[in-house]
Amino acid sequence: MFSLQVLGAVAQLERALISERTKAGIKAAKSKGKLPGNPGIRERRPEALAKMTAAQRAAYGERVQATADQWLPTVRRMRPDHTWDDIARVLNQRGLDWTPERLRRAVKWMVAERMADAALLRKSPPRLPEDRLMTLVAGIHSSNPNLTLREIAALHVAAPNGLPRL
Repeated sequence: MFSLQVLGAVAQLERALISERTKAGIKAAKSKGKLPGNPGIRERRPEALAKMTAAQRAAYGERVQATADQWLPTVRRMRPDHTWDDIARVLNQRGLDWTPERLRRAVKWMVAERMADAALLRKSPPRLPEDRLMTLVAGIHSSNPNLTLREIAALHVAAPNGLPRL
């Protein structure tokens, strides 16, 4: 236990030293008139911007693919019959963190990469406010069939369009 604590302290010290050296190097470069960062990006060179954009897209794709097994089956089951708001609400009740916009963007990426059906992006049909409440209850129940109506009501989910809370 003692050796692990000593190793942790040494690692923390090394990190602090690296940070100090980096800050000192940036300060010295600025005093010589040099600017920090990638010169290609700073000068807006098209090849550097294209390379950065490609790297950002690849990283986004990796993040989307890494979590798709958690959220994509629900999207496939609920779209296009349900709105993005309803789907995000169901996913968030399962402990995930989605906004309707982020969810739509992730599905658009999956469709563009031919990893999901384009039908997922079709517009959902308009619903009457009272139908949305029933759809929400049905969505919660389908995400966890073991919940009773009383337990769903205890979730205190705000209903859309100002309807009474469950």
